[in-house]
Amino acid sequence: MVSQVSAHRVADEPALEDRPVPAARRLRRVPSADAIAARPAKWLGVAAARFTQAVRTALAEEYERGTGFVLIPVLFGAGAAANFSLAHEPGPVTAGVVALLALCGAVCAPARPRLRALSAAVLVFALGLLAASAETWLAGTQMLGADISTRITGTVVSVERRADRPPRLTIDLAATERPRLRYAPQRIRATARKLPDGLAAGMAVTGVVRLLSPSGPVRPHSYDFSFQSYFLGIGASGFFLRGPDVVPAAAPAGPATRLAVLVENARHALAARIRARISGPEGEIAAALVAGVRGGIPEADNEALRKTGLAHVLSISGLHMALVAGTVLGAMRALFALFPGFASRHPVKKYAAGVALLAISLYLAISGMDVAAERSYIMFAVILAAILFDRAALTMRNLAISALIVLALSPHAVMGPSFQMSFAATAALIAAYGWYGEHRPARRAGSPPGEGSRMRRWAGLALASAAGLAATSLIAGTATGLYAAWHFERMSPLGVVANLLAMPIVSVTVMPMAVAGTLLIPTGLDGLCFAVMGHGLSAMLAIAHWLAERTPLDAVGLVPPAAVVVLSLALVIATVATTWLRAAALPFLFLGTALVLTRQMPDLLIAEDGRAMVVRLSEGRLAVNRPRPPAFEMEDWARALMSETILRPARGPLPPGTNEQPFHCVGKLCIARHASGAVVASAPTAEAARAACAAAALILIQDATAENPCGAADRARVVTLRELARQGSVAVRFSTGGTVADLVFAVGDGSRAWHHQRRFSRAARGLPPYQAKDKAGQATPAAAASAKVKRSNAPAKTAADR
Repeated sequence: MVSQVSAHRVADEPALEDRPVPAARRLRRVPSADAIAARPAKWLGVAAARFTQAVRTALAEEYERGTGFVLIPVLFGAGAAANFSLAHEPGPVTAGVVALLALCGAVCAPARPRLRALSAAVLVFALGLLAASAETWLAGTQMLGADISTRITGTVVSVERRADRPPRLTIDLAATERPRLRYAPQRIRATARKLPDGLAAGMAVTGVVRLLSPSGPVRPHSYDFSFQSYFLGIGASGFFLRGPDVVPAAAPAGPATRLAVLVENARHALAARIRARISGPEGEIAAALVAGVRGGIPEADNEALRKTGLAHVLSISGLHMALVAGTVLGAMRALFALFPGFASRHPVKKYAAGVALLAISLYLAISGMDVAAERSYIMFAVILAAILFDRAALTMRNLAISALIVLALSPHAVMGPSFQMSFAATAALIAAYGWYGEHRPARRAGSPPGEGSRMRRWAGLALASAAGLAATSLIAGTATGLYAAWHFERMSPLGVVANLLAMPIVSVTVMPMAVAGTLLIPTGLDGLCFAVMGHGLSAMLAIAHWLAERTPLDAVGLVPPAAVVVLSLALVIATVATTWLRAAALPFLFLGTALVLTRQMPDLLIAEDGRAMVVRLSEGRLAVNRPRPPAFEMEDWARALMSETILRPARGPLPPGTNEQPFHCVGKLCIARHASGAVVASAPTAEAARAACAAAALILIQDATAENPCGAADRARVVTLRELARQGSVAVRFSTGGTVADLVFAVGDGSRAWHHQRRFSRAARGLPPYQAKDKAGQATPAAAASAKVKRSNAPAKTAADR
């Protein structure tokens, strides 16, 4: 009976090939080449429909996984970065109106998810704009407008004793006299040839100081020291001409100041204790790792660590917080394991996480609370708090919470290399290991973890650890390489090898011994721990120096800002997305790489003080117009332009012809020729520059009072010291015809808060350098000599100041 019914049913149904195919199945059918050629429009529509449906499915999956929340700090940081990158302060009213409209769109459109998502994104971006404006207004740092010598009295905030340079003091000013500054900075940094014995934070000092206004970028789109000084509250830098001398404090300090002084002196006492236990450069590095006191590290060791990609070990950041938290967490878990009865009845994992949170809080306090340390502390505090509340410890959501807290407290951090490199590395590692956890091959059925001989298991464990460390170094190095190239114009070709060799020593020996030694200081039993730590640091330094000697050229040249934006977008997509939408990062990756490969280097650079001008020649050579150019600018320019040879000026007239030539000086006028045929000149006065008007494409006049000496018929573009004082350093590109094709100032009109002070300098107002006069009204010889070298003794900037 059943077979008869089945037979009737089959007979009544249409044949399989005659049945209509559902739309979903039609979309999945793979057309032949002939079918596509016959009706291309139809099949393109089918492909577009498939792709649209796949995108909708992936977006829905991303939404369910909480990707939208991870994008909140990205959009907030993008808003803050856009604010700080603008030439003019954006109007808060405009940003507020945009935020209000976006809020209305997000609230009033619940039935339209696309409009709601777009409105929410615009709202977060506008909040980032507003947060940056609010921080700028709240900082309100009083910046010194003009260089001046004055007697200062103030309280020492910190003392930095440095190995290869003079010691440096950070001082909160209480008073200035002879002359008394009407708009004095509240905090300064000043170097001194010698410090009084026993000088420490909290003491009052006095002395005559040459104060210098904060400097801008050494070239367009480079690191802005004035920006950083503004948000650190440093209104001026300089050097002591006389002093410093310790004087009695004028007034008792408040509770907050006393606490800060106590912590600062405790840091230096801890650093001194470590140096007493570990001698040499290893002791200085140990003091940097534990107490954040980095000034005593020799520059040769700093350079070796930078070239090999191990400089991150010196900065108290995520690595150190992770090692401290991991060491304490592991030690507490091991301690609780000794008491199985207690461990079985109590949440010992939470107890260990609480102790680790306390440990990194103390570590933050004694490390000096640097911006990088604060950011890393917040990130790991969120991770440990997640353990306390039974949440997953290290996830992209926790990283997003950390980034949002950091940006809400300090929006300007988004512009610094520390924030960018730290969060880029962490996000890349979380995304990479998350992807690996989803796609790693499953263990073979019936193969227990302990299968095989003990030697084989140990070998497999060692190999897996080495592979994991190499992958971690490669992933983190790739993610941070973009920002290292952007800020420092250099990368570490052997960084993976250096980290693979050195990081096990740091992780297993150096940091655990640092934690144990610090805890044992009150008992006096810290010597053995610090001795082991010193041997570990010696091995790390040996690896760094050995690889640094074999490292090829690490300069990569300047990176265009557009490439940084595009590649950052590729990194965000690759790390935030959890589905096949990661592939959307590839077009941005290719575009960013193309922007880097097709970049146009500037042909000429001029320092903002007018003291140095360089012309880029062929074969990696730079021609400079001074026999003794400023070292920091030349180092930065050489890396940015990928030049290895610096050609000093020669005496005598410029040889005839059209071939490129370095600077030749006759009298006070120095002239060089670029490969395009453009002739450039520099002169101290307009009168000396007049002779170059007919032939030169660009003339630098190192005089703020000078006017353009060239007539309308001359093609020369004249740059005076007054323009440089107001608008900063200059980058120039020449056309093939030997004319100025593009001229860019680093600062522009200086309308942002951290550049307001530029307009008040004597050079920016078109005035000559200040010269003290005697009773007869004549300039004194000492004052005239001082005016010529007013910045020659200025504290030199280094890469460590970034």
